[in-house]
Amino acid sequence: MRVLTDNLKEGCILAEDVLSKTNRPIMNKKTVLSEHLIEILKVFLIKEVDVEKTLVNGLPFLAPSTGSDKKANMNSNEGGEAFLDMFLQARQNFKKEFISWQSGMQIDIAKLRTIIVPLIEQSEMTSSDIFNLHHYSTKNEYIYDHPLAVGIISAFIAKKLNYSKGDITQIALAGCLSDCGMAKISPTLLNKTTTLTVDEFEEIKKHPTYSYQMVKNSPLLKDGTKIAILHHHERMDGSGYPFGERANRIHPFAKILAVADSFHAMTSERIYKPKHSPFKVLEMINEELFGEFDITALKALSSAIMNYSVGTKIRLSDGQAAEIIFVEEKNPARPMVKLLETDQILALEKNRYLHIEEFIQ
Repeated sequence: MRVLTDNLKEGCILAEDVLSKTNRPIMNKKTVLSEHLIEILKVFLIKEVDVEKTLVNGLPFLAPSTGSDKKANMNSNEGGEAFLDMFLQARQNFKKEFISWQSGMQIDIAKLRTIIVPLIEQSEMTSSDIFNLHHYSTKNEYIYDHPLAVGIISAFIAKKLNYSKGDITQIALAGCLSDCGMAKISPTLLNKTTTLTVDEFEEIKKHPTYSYQMVKNSPLLKDGTKIAILHHHERMDGSGYPFGERANRIHPFAKILAVADSFHAMTSERIYKPKHSPFKVLEMINEELFGEFDITALKALSSAIMNYSVGTKIRLSDGQAAEIIFVEEKNPARPMVKLLETDQILALEKNRYLHIEEFIQ
């Protein structure tokens, strides 16, 4: 919906890029607006913008439309919009459950199923929906955003690996519940805005054990699901926790969770860490963290996100728009591109200071 800038409020999500008079983006679509960002739009004399109909907190955005909605004129993907609305509403429902766990309530697995299953069974869910999940993670509510996103991404990977429908649901539940043990950790520690001390990090590292203790007696979860929750921070090379297990001693479900958990964490803005583009994160996982993650699960996620071809329009990390003209099979994250503004050809493999930031639709 297209609205006047004066009618924007904190939590609005941009549905389209906001461009300057030179057609360079001032703000990218999917940006969650803060009061500061709204003021920046006014400084640039932007009168109208396209925003989603749902705020980042899951509530509807009630503002008069100007009637010139670009998305309506572009035959946009209605399924994508439906997935976004479903995700934001599900996140608020998940938040209520997490807060109840903090107060000492038992986990209601049946209720959690009603939150996650409609999302993972959404027929219109695409790799672009997975790609965009990190945009809706806010640093102040990351503790609620992250588990739900991990459940969705884990289910997506499991589908790519041809798991059965029942196992996909169990893997999604494991993702949602992997951090339920955080409810047993002091909110002061969870909300700390500075780097954790060694002792504080050791306390945080107890959360997989707390999570397992909270779900171990549930008859609605398979034994493998419960073990996956306990193992989701274990690493293939033995560098993980809580037990330092290695490859064949880590449950297959947990190997999927580990990829989904790290991917979403590294792409999301957190209180003490900035976010990175999904393309940059996959490159970091493959190069800097090689050996820690299951190759099969990592390839399943990578192949979905790197599913672009010659002619695809992208935005680079320096803000420039480009078109992909050649994809190198051995390194799809760094194709050859042509800058749209100057027609200059760049090989991202040789220009390591640049990376793909996002697709341009």
